[in-house]
Amino acid sequence: MKIITLLLLFISHCGANWCQAQQKNPVPIIFDTDFGPDYDDVGAIALLHALADSGEANILATIACNKHPKVAAALNVYNTYFNRPQLPVGVPKGNAVNMPAWQKWDSVIVARYPHTLQSNDEAMDAVALYRKTLAAQHDGTVTIVTVGFLTNLANLLQSPADQYSPLSGMDLVKKKVKLLVCMAGKFPAGKEFNVEKDVTASGKVFTQWPGTIIFSGFEIGVEIRTGLPLIHNKDIQNSPVKEVFAICIPMSEQDRHGRMSWDETAVLVAIRGWDNYYTLQPGRFTINNDGSNAWDTTGKGHFYLIRKMPVPEITEIINQLIMHQPFPA
Repeated sequence: MKIITLLLLFISHCGANWCQAQQKNPVPIIFDTDFGPDYDDVGAIALLHALADSGEANILATIACNKHPKVAAALNVYNTYFNRPQLPVGVPKGNAVNMPAWQKWDSVIVARYPHTLQSNDEAMDAVALYRKTLAAQHDGTVTIVTVGFLTNLANLLQSPADQYSPLSGMDLVKKKVKLLVCMAGKFPAGKEFNVEKDVTASGKVFTQWPGTIIFSGFEIGVEIRTGLPLIHNKDIQNSPVKEVFAICIPMSEQDRHGRMSWDETAVLVAIRGWDNYYTLQPGRFTINNDGSNAWDTTGKGHFYLIRKMPVPEITEIINQLIMHQPFPA
């Protein structure tokens, strides 16, 4: 009786979301990020690890679409901090955007926190890591979430058979990928940074991708301001997540109420699904030569998020997740 009572108290303390997570299979997920220009990527990787610790996600790989010299080390800092130091890191080795963090936070965390990858040369080629990871998974199970440029995915689609799989990149995606979630675009029409920075890759992916794509557009994350509870939480110490938000928020007047949370929304939906938070608008993403986009309501296979949950509620959810502390190793 005492054991049952303690179990019930534990379940009550953890809450319904934790219990539901344990009843479902964790989502096998690949995280593709520019990890540098903005710092919502830091919130996104913290959220990713929080949901992995709750049993909701199985992180397969963390892959950069930005080839800035510190990007592999910076990704490895966060994987190490959350006690997953061996999590594979990939970096584009060919033509790709090379863009450091605007507030130089990447240099700070690489200098101050433990990591084993010292340079991009020590990370796998991004496409090779995609192919190796996808080939090892069950068919139709993998979710990919991109919160940066579409460079890697365009290269993946065009990749030939190799040591990891006899399939072309297109056929490998068809066989292994269940869903692609992108923080990209502005809906129903507009221009957004991730699409614009590599227009050619964006066009290839959004016209050729052989499966379902869900877009979390600019208009979704711009309403959600997060990070203030994190930087004011005195119980959180020696955290590369807190440190980045603490460095960056005071540097911009527009962030005085917290940083806009574009990338976090994409990760949240990729793992937990959209139904509790958003509705979906079906159609098809269309792209112009300048990187601007529109929406074809007669198309099929693509969806963009429309707000359902009130902004203060989803803001609270994201704030709580990015304050998650690592489980003991």
